[in-house]
Amino acid sequence: MNNLFKKTLILSSIIVLFSTEQKLFAQNDTVRLKDKRLNTSALKAGLNQYLVYFQAVNSPKKLGFWFWLRDIRLTTRNGSKVFAITQHWYGPDTAQYRMIYSVNNENDFSPVYHSETSAGKIKAYNWLNTGISAADTVANNAAKNFKLDFSEPNFNWNLDIETFETLPLGPGKIFAINFYDAGLDPPAYVIYKVIGTEVLTTFNGQKEDCWKLFTENTYKGKKYTETYWISKKGHEFLKEEDVYSWGYRYKIKMPAGAPDILSRFNHN
Repeated sequence: MNNLFKKTLILSSIIVLFSTEQKLFAQNDTVRLKDKRLNTSALKAGLNQYLVYFQAVNSPKKLGFWFWLRDIRLTTRNGSKVFAITQHWYGPDTAQYRMIYSVNNENDFSPVYHSETSAGKIKAYNWLNTGISAADTVANNAAKNFKLDFSEPNFNWNLDIETFETLPLGPGKIFAINFYDAGLDPPAYVIYKVIGTEVLTTFNGQKEDCWKLFTENTYKGKKYTETYWISKKGHEFLKEEDVYSWGYRYKIKMPAGAPDILSRFNHN
C-alpha cells in the first residue's frame, strides 16, 4: 500500500467518523430554557402520590419504604403565573421525614425558589437564570452563606418527575437536560433516551401505553441505570425502576383513590 493511498484512506475514515458523530449529536434534543421546549400545559395541578421501595442485594428478605406526596398548584408570584410544588417524603420514622417546596415559572418551568426541610433544619434558595443564592428572608436558613453563579440557566433536578411529564417524548428521541440539585455540585447536562414503549397495567386494571425513558451514569465510581414509564395519553409518570450496584429501587404512582394523608391529619 503506497503512502498516497494510506493518506487517502485515513482522510476518508476521519470524514466518515466526523459525519457519524455529527449525526449522533444532531439526534440529541438539548432542552434549554430559552427554547421553551417543555410542554408545561401537560403538567396537571393536584396531588400525586408515589410508593417508593428499595432492596439491597445483601438483604434479600428486607424492603425499605417511602411514601411521597407531590402537590402541584398553579398560582401567582410577583404578578407572574407559577407552579408551586410541595413534596412530603414519609419514611419509617420522623427522622426521615422531608418537606420540599419549589416554585417554577409556568411558561418555561424555570426555577424561582427552592427549600428543603429535614431533621428540623431548612435550606432555602432564591433561584435565577444567572445563579442561585440563599434566601435571606428565611429565618434560620442553614444555607445562609451559599451562592453559586450559573454559566447558563438550568432546571431543578428535585422536580425530575414533573420535568419528564412535560418533555416532547417520541420514538428514538434523546434529551440533554441541564439539571441542578440545589446546594450541591454545579449543574450538568444529563442524557435521557427514549428506548421504546411498553403497556403497563395500572392498579384499576387499565392499560396505559407508555414511553420508556432511560438514563445511565456513575456515582462514586459505581454505575447505575434509571428507567421511567410515562403514559402517552396523559403524560403521567407512572413507574420508575433504578438499578444500582447495591440493589434496586422502584417508584410506583398510586391510584387517585389513595387516601390523602395531608387532609386526613390536617397538616401541611
